[in-house]
Amino acid sequence: MKLLRCVMAFLMLGSLRVFPQEGMSFRDYEARMSHWLTFAGVPAVGIGLIDSGKVRQIMVYGDLRENDPAPWNAIFQVASLTKPVTAMLTLKLVSTGKWDMDEPLSHYWVDPDVLNDPRHLLLTSRHVLTHQTGFDNWRWNNKSGKLVFNFDPGTKFKYSGEGFEYLKHALENKFSMPLEKLADSLLFRPLGMTDTWYTWSDDIDLARYAVPHDTSGKELEIPKNYEASAADFLKTSIADYCRLGVAVMNGTLLTEEVFRDMVTPQARVGKYESFGLGWDIMNDLSNGEYILFHTGSDPGTRTAVILFPVSRRGIVIFTNGDYGNRMIELIVLEYIDLGNEILKKLDSN
Repeated sequence: MKLLRCVMAFLMLGSLRVFPQEGMSFRDYEARMSHWLTFAGVPAVGIGLIDSGKVRQIMVYGDLRENDPAPWNAIFQVASLTKPVTAMLTLKLVSTGKWDMDEPLSHYWVDPDVLNDPRHLLLTSRHVLTHQTGFDNWRWNNKSGKLVFNFDPGTKFKYSGEGFEYLKHALENKFSMPLEKLADSLLFRPLGMTDTWYTWSDDIDLARYAVPHDTSGKELEIPKNYEASAADFLKTSIADYCRLGVAVMNGTLLTEEVFRDMVTPQARVGKYESFGLGWDIMNDLSNGEYILFHTGSDPGTRTAVILFPVSRRGIVIFTNGDYGNRMIELIVLEYIDLGNEILKKLDSN
């Protein structure tokens, strides 16, 4: 039945709100979500709720493509939500003593474009995970089309996918293993993330794949990358990404020292926003908590994750439309008690 594909649930506890609300049936709630999807101009949305360090509710509404209802275990391309996965892989290696956050990456990799710039000798994993590499987001944004340092590493914040690609090469050279195999051995298999891939694979069930859509509702080509990106193109399900979120908050991946380093603000982004290791951080919320969060944006894809490490609750939201941010805002306002405060602070940055 349609309702069963939309909701796999236990009732929520704590400050993440129970849905459907009291007095509202699942059928009424699905009609409401359908209205929201139409209003937002988004074909499908997946929502995962975490409470008390456990996955409590998974919901998927809408269509993978026209007249093709999305199952609860739909697979989404999650854009820059790839970066926190790569960050957690790196921090796991740090926690096991196999990687040093502050060792120069030049010991394992030097991009040919910056070989003659001595600043490459300064670059570390910490600079990458805090977006202080000195690189632009992508090298093609530079007039030369080549990778260049726009400022000295560690001196200021500049969001950069190139930094994560640089880190990927260093990791692969150090461990003589592709990024996806490292992640599979240290993250995906241990956490039970059986629906997560860095690269396109024949194992991906196209019947469950949320096809990206543009602002007119037109289907876009499915990005099938056969080389892993550390910054983009991860394919995963709501359930799998929630498993990662639970592991982050329960402290099962990292040593206490590395966890503290991860959640410590290290680069100022805006008035209320800083960057730690791989995660955006918003401190000093009105309830005394802080959040770790990240967003993702690719053609036909908008995604977000918000985690409350103190109370061990959170939300994961995936959409397959260019207007997905409209849906994400509606969901954050409805599902999180501090949603309005969080969105206002982000808008004022």
